[in-house]
Amino acid sequence: MIEPANRLQSVEEYYFSKKLREVNLLKASGLPIINLGIGSPDLHPPQKVITALTNSLTNPDAHKYQSYQGLPELREAMASFYREQYNVALSPKTEILPLMGSKEGIMHISMAYLNEGDEVLIPNPGYPTYESVTKLLSAKPVFYDLTQENNWFPDILALEKSDLSKVKLMWINYTHMPTGAKATYKLYEELVSFARRNNILIVNDNPYSFILNDAPKSILAVQGAKEVCLELNSLSKTFNMAGWRVGMVVGDQKYIDNILKVKSNMDSGMFYGIQKGAIEALKCSEMWYISLNSVYEQRRELIWKLAKVLNCTFDKNASGLFVWAKLPALVKAEEFVDIVLKKHHLFIAPGTIFGINGEGYIRLSLCASVEDIEEAIARVK
Repeated sequence: MIEPANRLQSVEEYYFSKKLREVNLLKASGLPIINLGIGSPDLHPPQKVITALTNSLTNPDAHKYQSYQGLPELREAMASFYREQYNVALSPKTEILPLMGSKEGIMHISMAYLNEGDEVLIPNPGYPTYESVTKLLSAKPVFYDLTQENNWFPDILALEKSDLSKVKLMWINYTHMPTGAKATYKLYEELVSFARRNNILIVNDNPYSFILNDAPKSILAVQGAKEVCLELNSLSKTFNMAGWRVGMVVGDQKYIDNILKVKSNMDSGMFYGIQKGAIEALKCSEMWYISLNSVYEQRRELIWKLAKVLNCTFDKNASGLFVWAKLPALVKAEEFVDIVLKKHHLFIAPGTIFGINGEGYIRLSLCASVEDIEEAIARVK
């Protein structure tokens, strides 16, 4: 047998990839599993998005290879979106690179900037892909603590006292997943100053800022941020287009050009119809966000009720697509999740998959119908 590359020894299969096989087997055996573990929007995209996709299919260029940088009108729409929603000015020609989902961007940015042995600051708890990609590239993850006591913000003073000489990148993620913590401009200003002092490229992963959040923010709104920051964004959660795989990385031209060197060797452009649909999504009026969040508000009220029935506590000021709930003292997250799956046929995510600081927490998704959440409450009661 041909031996796999050594880099695979540093990572494991993604937790949800493994766990969903188990959940699907339980479903196949006839058990009525309710999935509250995954953040995959179950609502439809705006109708005009679907119409744009279907109408595009007869265009003579629809089925050809597309530009690595996306359609000019897509980049224009992304620039307008950032200007209107975040008050951030971007050049559609040089400061925006469409992606096939922002997850792709994590790999592309890392490949563009990390050498073997470089260090990467990664939030704990945080999105597991930051660590996996860092290890795949033979760089070194350096975890920084996020705690409830500090509002799930990094302790910049503590970071400043550590050895940062090998740190090249820092991942941040606000609105934060999994905790739902919202950034302040003061935090962003402090992070930009920190990055400047220590010659670190900060990447803000920002796909959740419109879910149950009245004040979406971008780190690029901070003066001077483009010199040391990039931002990833996505249409997956905001417009219910997770399976479409549309995202973007935005920032200064010098960074975008380097990422394009990687991306242009990895794919042959995004499908034309998907780009046309994305353009329409980015033009949505304020009513889209209001109607979307009215659904999530109703669901969140019920998820809060479920969390209480599970004897958990939570922060009602948090936003995003999940409820981050604290378990009773001394209860282990993964043991609790397995018990709930076995006893109540509910799948929820243990906090530990996001880092050791997730011990004692669970994450509950809002991507389930009111009927399913009410059924989950009834089962636990």
